[in-house]
Amino acid sequence: MPGAVAGQAPVLSFGEAKARLEQVSDALAAADAGVRRQQDLQDATAWLRAPEITGELRRMEFQKTLYIPLGELGPIAGEFGVPDPLPIGIQDWRTRPTVTAVLPLYTGGAIPAARHAAAAATGQADAQREGQRQSLAVQLVQAYYGQQLAEQAVRVRRDVLDGLEQHLRDALALEREGFATRAQRLQANVARDKAEREYRKAENDLATLRSALSTLLRSGGQVQPVSPLFVSSTPPRPVEHFEQAALRQQPKVAELRAMRAQAEAGIRVEQAKLKPQLYLFGQYDFRRRDALINDPDWAFGVGLRYTFLSPSMRPLQISAARARHEQAEAGVREAEHQVLLGTRRAWNELDSARQQFLLLDSSIEQARENLRLQALAFREGQATSLDVIDARLALGGAQVERAQAAYQYDVALAQLLEVSGQMDQYEAFALAADRVIDDE
Repeated sequence: MPGAVAGQAPVLSFGEAKARLEQVSDALAAADAGVRRQQDLQDATAWLRAPEITGELRRMEFQKTLYIPLGELGPIAGEFGVPDPLPIGIQDWRTRPTVTAVLPLYTGGAIPAARHAAAAATGQADAQREGQRQSLAVQLVQAYYGQQLAEQAVRVRRDVLDGLEQHLRDALALEREGFATRAQRLQANVARDKAEREYRKAENDLATLRSALSTLLRSGGQVQPVSPLFVSSTPPRPVEHFEQAALRQQPKVAELRAMRAQAEAGIRVEQAKLKPQLYLFGQYDFRRRDALINDPDWAFGVGLRYTFLSPSMRPLQISAARARHEQAEAGVREAEHQVLLGTRRAWNELDSARQQFLLLDSSIEQARENLRLQALAFREGQATSLDVIDARLALGGAQVERAQAAYQYDVALAQLLEVSGQMDQYEAFALAADRVIDDE
């Protein structure tokens, strides 16, 4: 595994994690097998116009009675008790090896329709695989950057705890010197204990998310992500760009369009059953000495087959195929509307997360300055312990909130790219981002 060191958690960038996920995912392996299956079936349709050659070997016992007219010999034979016509019975074992070849010339359009349906089925399997691949990538974004968010939260909670422990030490010293009250020292102690509880909870949340990422990547142990949470300070491309891409290449829409194409081919297949079939045929007998009297040594010719009446009710089958096509057509239209709606919603969520992240910059700057002033004022007896505690908690809360906004941005970006069928561009967006959250 890239970045692995003996005794340490493997270090993976998002791109490396994504490559590993595509290698180890059972869901994607199943989708790959589905594509191979449909491709094999499509390749098989290339031979539909080839002749069908069958061999047949029969070992049989038979009886055959022939009546031979005696003609002018009839009266003479009658004098000797021989009937006219003369019956001759044959009972014997025979071996009948034959080869028959049939070559379709005209099938009423059934062969082109079958090929079209097979190609559409392969397209459907491809779309399903691509949809599965992009869905897994979104899951990876949630797990990968979720662990980064949890690690950021642990760092912030650790900083808050360290700061409140220092504040508690200051309060104890000031209490001993008579510059702080016992109540102020107790406030500092309570705040410090609460900060430790939040820190422990953040550690447990991180352990859970580490397990989730490890399970997703089948790593068998902890994975260390190194690609930081990111945000682009400029708006993404216009929503119309993503809407056009969604209509063009969104996997779910592509899957439904492939199903519509199969339904179109299904109509032609059913219509072909109302048409005659024309074919060439040939037969050869490999054991002529055992041939029956009415069996040819070989035969070659043209055949015409037409079904006048079928219990399958072919007109109703055509009607059913047309209804299936109408159902598929309506499904495509509905999917296109839903994709456009989902694209706009994801774009709005992405832009909201971006704006929220940027607006928190001033809040963090103000919180840092307020903490510095309150800590200084407390040491000089100009502020209470509660003022310092509030300032410390406000800074930690703002830092966690900004990290959460960055995580929401990263997840919203993945959802936007998935719904528009462009999940492969996620890493390019991440590299182009001008704001990242590393250790702070």
